[in-house]
Amino acid sequence: HGALDNTPWPVLEQRYKYYSKIIPLMFEALGVNPKDLEFVKGSEFQLKPEYMYDVLQMSTFNSINDTKRAASEVVKFGDNPKLAGLLYPIMQSLDEVYLKADVQYGGIDQRKILMFARENLPKIGYDARVEVMTPLIPGLVGKKMSASDIKSKIDLLDNEEEVIKKVKNAECVEGDPDNGLLAFIKYVIMPIKLDNNKKFLIKRDRKFGGDLTYSNYNEIEKDFISKKLHPLDLKNSLALEINSLLEVFRKNKKLLESLSSEAYS
Repeated sequence: HGALDNTPWPVLEQRYKYYSKIIPLMFEALGVNPKDLEFVKGSEFQLKPEYMYDVLQMSTFNSINDTKRAASEVVKFGDNPKLAGLLYPIMQSLDEVYLKADVQYGGIDQRKILMFARENLPKIGYDARVEVMTPLIPGLVGKKMSASDIKSKIDLLDNEEEVIKKVKNAECVEGDPDNGLLAFIKYVIMPIKLDNNKKFLIKRDRKFGGDLTYSNYNEIEKDFISKKLHPLDLKNSLALEINSLLEVFRKNKKLLESLSSEAYS
């Protein structure tokens, strides 16, 4: 399935090894115990006759336009779309069944594929699942986070200095809450704080009014809009929070860097 979205066939196994090590650490960074997390390779069930039979069944209920529209925000089609990209939403839908999943989770960019699954699974005798979507966080620079623009995102393997530099150089206009930093605080930092009954601390020099503490995101945004909270103070405190989250990855950095170099060579 990964190869359908242009992952080179020779590195599929290396990507699997990398993800299977780094994703549990993501849960651990959020304070979740990953001991019950189970990884399943798509190829362990996607090559079985009954799975491919269902792929063919579902393909008879959908046109090229149906599948292209469903995958349009996820698959890189280009001017001359590959057949692989058209199979993508069919297989993602069937993965729910063969993984015995009750819920599929994805970003809002997945909404067309998730709706495709809900509409099509009953056509071949399966129940529609619950689909959970979350907002996409804007990039540090520009509106969209991009894998090709290292300045637009924090990498899980960035060191402390790299994080501080990227956050410091992020777009963050005083009084304007429409930026990637506040979005990250809203959708990542504050939910973690609330889950652990903690507050978000803004460290400031006494001459600038001293420290600020926030128990919810709305208070942060309100003070930012009113310019009570300066972008630099926000950036300094957010960099500390991000570096704290990334500590678990740095403890495993040597292994992760080795796996990453093989997966993305």
